[in-house]
Amino acid sequence: MPNPPRLFRMIIPVSEGENAASFYSQLLGLEGRSVGGGRHYFDCGPVILALLETRKPAHPENLFFAVADLEEVHARALEMGCLSPELVHGASAAEILTRPWGERSFYVLDPSGHRLCFVDETTLFTGR
Repeated sequence: MPNPPRLFRMIIPVSEGENAASFYSQLLGLEGRSVGGGRHYFDCGPVILALLETRKPAHPENLFFAVADLEEVHARALEMGCLSPELVHGASAAEILTRPWGERSFYVLDPSGHRLCFVDETTLFTGR
């Protein structure tokens, strides 16, 4: 396709907007911005991560972030107490591990139940 569509924003529902914005700001090491309507935006490269405060039950999303310093983000997540207690392919989601598909990664759960995966940007698997 000569001019494919470009993903520029992803919205995830959160139950407590200000708390969620604070959580993401601390974990990502980024300042978000309130844009009104119960939304907070975080510039994550070419895609905006938008948090939308809603009272409707959230269906947890899986978000994947490529990062330059995986250990730094892991240290923040450990300090925040948000590392995932789950297993990924039989191994700890909370530990920095090389997964069966070759990515070095770890997982976090946000306060709304969204699963966040942080991947060493030098090990991204894109299916190509």
